[in-house]
Amino acid sequence: MAGCSAVKLSYNNAVELSHWRLNSYLDFNDTQSLRVRADLALLLAWHRSSELPLYVGTLEKLQRMASSSVTPEQVCDLFTDFKSRFQVILDQTEPTIVALAPTLKAEQLDHLARKFDKRNQKWRDEWLAGSLAERSARRVKQLVERAEMLYGRLEEPQLAVLRTSVVASGFDAAFNYRETLRRQQDALQTLRALQSGTLTELRARAEVRALLGRVMNSPDTAYQNYLGKMTRENCKAFATLHNSSTSAQRRKAIGTLRDYETDAQTLLAPRR
Repeated sequence: MAGCSAVKLSYNNAVELSHWRLNSYLDFNDTQSLRVRADLALLLAWHRSSELPLYVGTLEKLQRMASSSVTPEQVCDLFTDFKSRFQVILDQTEPTIVALAPTLKAEQLDHLARKFDKRNQKWRDEWLAGSLAERSARRVKQLVERAEMLYGRLEEPQLAVLRTSVVASGFDAAFNYRETLRRQQDALQTLRALQSGTLTELRARAEVRALLGRVMNSPDTAYQNYLGKMTRENCKAFATLHNSSTSAQRRKAIGTLRDYETDAQTLLAPRR
């Protein structure tokens, strides 16, 4: 959750920002850029009309919840809702991927593979290198920064909750990394199959739909079990953190959520 003004700025410029991000991975040619920009504009228009109203409702619900204690089950219900909305967004990208993939050149997919490698190196440096104590301290710092975006400055009781949750966590950076590699190789293999141009449109759509499904639901049963465990842990940790918050911190959280709701309401109107 970034600052409210940053959210509005980013959302209203989502087409350019998303194109820039995607282009850094695939190095589009002019024709591809035109198609991607047009499709991103359609995606943003759909999201503004179909998804933003749902976000407003969710933010209203969060404000009501923030005034009192919550259970881990309530937090996990929210996570399930967010996950389902993200899947809907992914599904909207299917036609673009189906149309774009056959136009990609071998060198563009090689560029994508190198980009993955560069990102992986950075992730390994942050989460696999160094001692366990250093990695745990980094996780606590990250959690504190995120929590303070919502609650304002944390006090010792909340800091203790976060430190305890990290110590007790079953987080496995190596496991996460293996799943990241699986997803990247899955994406590259699927794009290469589509890039060959030998698949019918019906088969291409089925391949893309299956790929997007595997992004959200790993075919690795062990990872599914691990992710389920981590989700339950995180729901419990957040509920404990919220329940330890002071009245002032809860008021701050409600105010922050209200600001986001106001921004979402403003963004509902198409730009002129």
